Amino acid sequence: MSYSAWILLTASLVGMSCGLVGVLLILRRMAMMADAISHSVLLGIVVAYLVTLQLSGIHMFIGAIIAGLVTALLVQSFHQLGVQQEASIGIVFTTLFAIGVILISTKAGNAHLDIQHSLMGEITFIPWNTVELPFVGSVPMAVVSLSIVLLIVLLVLLLFYKEWKLTSFDPVFAASIGIPVTLMHYIFMSLVSITSVAAFDAVGAIMVVAMLITPASAAYLWTDKLPTMLVLSCSFGVAAAWIGYYVAVWLDTSISGAMAFATGIIFLISFIAAPRYGIIAKHRRSRASAALTEHA
Repeated sequence: MSYSAWILLTASLVGMSCGLVGVLLILRRMAMMADAISHSVLLGIVVAYLVTLQLSGIHMFIGAIIAGLVTALLVQSFHQLGVQQEASIGIVFTTLFAIGVILISTKAGNAHLDIQHSLMGEITFIPWNTVELPFVGSVPMAVVSLSIVLLIVLLVLLLFYKEWKLTSFDPVFAASIGIPVTLMHYIFMSLVSITSVAAFDAVGAIMVVAMLITPASAAYLWTDKLPTMLVLSCSFGVAAAWIGYYVAVWLDTSISGAMAFATGIIFLISFIAAPRYGIIAKHRRSRASAALTEHA
């Protein structure tokens, strides 16, 4: 595959995995948790580096996942103690991210680990960091890790589809029929953490947040059916990856930044033109309702 094809494949995998997880985040009204986890994983990555003094390996992945789960636990704990959930999220993720920034500045200054990389990622370097696979050959490491994460997300969603649907739309009813709502919550937070970590190094925190929230929010405007919403969210994520890449090439600018911008354009189009909850559709329904009222 060509250099551009590997970048597009990597970004498309990010769009699909984040799109699937993002729908459940939106339905659970937990969009800010995407921002929190995608930033707090920086602390886990830095701590893993300081312990091992290596910038690659499974330890980085484990450290980041632990940081994501600690974020979810702290947010839930503060919320149960009476702090509003939005405030809990803001307090926890800014504190953990700040600690990560301080550790990078003071302890990891001589390593290829910096704030710009953590925010914007290094998707242009993806094709050069490869691994040899049997029967396939040389494949970018990010493509391998993101493919595995996408399969994990798909498998967990399919295995517990009924549970995700009930706990997202009516957690009280789900608990009343014996579904372990708290356990499902932390399984879901694990999915968010794994997805964020896999995408973090390739595309940075900004694009992770954009891909987790914006395509799912756009899909929510088009339909009330969960399966359709999941498919649309994935499709919007992939579309944003392709549009953003070619915009970045055209303007000679940041690829991750352009992809994040493309998600906003897709949301804006959906906000205006979506047949279910778009502005035009709402206006037409209002006019039709007013006309019926006049005739009555």
